[in-house]
Amino acid sequence: MLLNVSKFINAPGERMEFQFTMDLSDVDFGGLYPAREPVVVTGEVRNTAGMLTLTFTAATVLKSVCDRCLKPFDNPKSVRCEYLLAEKVESEDSDDVIELENGCVDVGDLARTAFIFEMDTKTLCSEDCKGICPGCGVNLNQGKCVCKKETDPRLAVLAKLLDRN
Repeated sequence: MLLNVSKFINAPGERMEFQFTMDLSDVDFGGLYPAREPVVVTGEVRNTAGMLTLTFTAATVLKSVCDRCLKPFDNPKSVRCEYLLAEKVESEDSDDVIELENGCVDVGDLARTAFIFEMDTKTLCSEDCKGICPGCGVNLNQGKCVCKKETDPRLAVLAKLLDRN
């Protein structure tokens, strides 16, 4: 979404709100396409003391799979960003200053990039997820492991004594 902010450059105190949706269902993230719902972007451009500030939030519910127990779950995701807008950028060192092109800024491109960069590399259904047993495959959140624990080979002789009783 291209926003024309040229009328706000010399108008301190002015602001403009915006809202749009993005389709990120084509974004492959680790072999999955988690953004099946549209990403809603809401924000504003504000001129404060002659400085243009762009703030927005991009939010959706991702269809994720837990990395520990493999359970599918809905994962709410929200990304908040803030940028300064300038007609001309003196230094290219700052990623937080966006140079306007003919008084316009591509908020759609900024939101897409920010949302993709903020995607979690590890998703968990809950912080205390116990995962699955590597031996029997039981989801440890739902039940106990039925595997027989392997005996340390150094203690095998003592284990035989316990089995005789």
